[in-house]
Amino acid sequence: MATETVLLVDDEKEILQLLSIYFGNEGYRLLTASDGKQALETLDRENVDLVVLDVMMPILDGIQTCIKIRERYNMPVIMLSAKGQDMDKITGLSIGADDYVAKPFNPLEVLARAKSQLRRYNRLGAKKPTGEHEIVADELTVDTASHRVTVEGTEIHLTPREFAILEMLARSPGQVFSTEQIYAKVWNEPFMESANTVMVHVRKIREKIERDSKKPQYIQTVWGVGYKFIPTD
Repeated sequence: MATETVLLVDDEKEILQLLSIYFGNEGYRLLTASDGKQALETLDRENVDLVVLDVMMPILDGIQTCIKIRERYNMPVIMLSAKGQDMDKITGLSIGADDYVAKPFNPLEVLARAKSQLRRYNRLGAKKPTGEHEIVADELTVDTASHRVTVEGTEIHLTPREFAILEMLARSPGQVFSTEQIYAKVWNEPFMESANTVMVHVRKIREKIERDSKKPQYIQTVWGVGYKFIPTD
């Protein structure tokens, strides 16, 4: 049975009750909130492993809540929204969400996606042998054991998927990875015309780790092919 803590955030009581039943049956410790303000207050006092976050909420909506979560926390965030258009999904992913499920949804799908995110997050945070867990390039350090990234000694907060992409590229400096390869590896599912999704995540990584995201030092675009991590001397 699961032992992780999941925070469910939605202003619709019926949805909270429905998801609570499915997650509770799998043994997750559950916390709930009806708006973004309550969610942030809960995160301040509780250790949470995953957040399921509705977009349309009173007081503080899901978009603003996700932005504030990403300022301080790295746990996976799955967003729920009645909006199912591609641009809405890209917006959610670009501000730090790790996955996006459109309403109406099958609760089993939300549960499956949560399990996938938690497996990935726990795997990334797993302890690795000393000497093998740090990737250093110029002023950038990627610590795969503690799931920490620093630039010039300052810690940079990446989402689990942003970290997974950076780690994938940094482990093979100079090797070009296509968007299909990145998506299949990081999302752990077949590539489904999701080049924009990968592009958005790479852009967010650059904005966080590069001195000038328009002239990237670490992640280079290979036009028509994909991306590569630039090795340093």
